[in-house]
Amino acid sequence: MAKESRKLVANNKKAYHDYFIEETYEAGISLAGTEVKSLRMGKCSLKESYIEEKHGELFIRGMHISPYEKGNIFNKDPLRVRKLLLHDYEIRKLMGKVSTKGYTIVPLQVYFKGSLVKVEIALARGKKLYDKRADIAKKDLKRETEREFKISHI
Repeated sequence: MAKESRKLVANNKKAYHDYFIEETYEAGISLAGTEVKSLRMGKCSLKESYIEEKHGELFIRGMHISPYEKGNIFNKDPLRVRKLLLHDYEIRKLMGKVSTKGYTIVPLQVYFKGSLVKVEIALARGKKLYDKRADIAKKDLKRETEREFKISHI
């Protein structure tokens, strides 16, 4: 079987900063034709997006897909609510964990897998301020040691 190509469209770096990522899932997303064309051009943002459950289904809110330039009347609202496509057992498992205190579901990235648009979502636990500071300190220390190593090996 041929290896599926995976072309990244949008990444949510803020999610990695604000949350501990516990589990990740791959979900399909319900889109209109002009939205897919706009995604192919890389016009997508996940910055303020989040995922909510309604009537046993998951929806992504706040995901901005810019209108397709040649789409005229067929363009949809850039911030409209879009349905995520997951199996029922995955949704039940996620909702069981979210009902636990401190867990939420966040979108991590949007990408093309072959010709299909996929969203990587994660079950995440919120970080406290001191956790964020510890991560930043760890990253700075790693950067410093790499810099020192590079200078000493020139």
